[in-house]
Amino acid sequence: MVIACTDDLKVNKKVYDLSRKRYLICNIADTPDLCDYYLGGIVTKGNVKIAISTNGKSPTTAKRLREFFEEVIPEDINKMVENLNEYRKTLKGNFEDKVKRMNEITDSLKNKG
Repeated sequence: MVIACTDDLKVNKKVYDLSRKRYLICNIADTPDLCDYYLGGIVTKGNVKIAISTNGKSPTTAKRLREFFEEVIPEDINKMVENLNEYRKTLKGNFEDKVKRMNEITDSLKNKG
């Protein structure tokens, strides 16, 4: 895995080309056309993880969205996830019934506007 972030496009392009020859994946910072992968923003609160990517088009947008989600997702979200997991283990019936019940319980998480 290679990351290049010099201020010289020729050097960055050479790093990219050499990486390709060695079958290494490469990310040339701020040059989406020379990226085999992108470094997304990740919000982690316990077992809850949200990944954010703009496919290299606007890292600043990804950063702001990460900050937004970090602020609006409650700190105790992990406790809710653990409680729902325990409840889920007690559900009887077929898969469709279980999904329906879990959807009913978590419906309040949606923004209704």
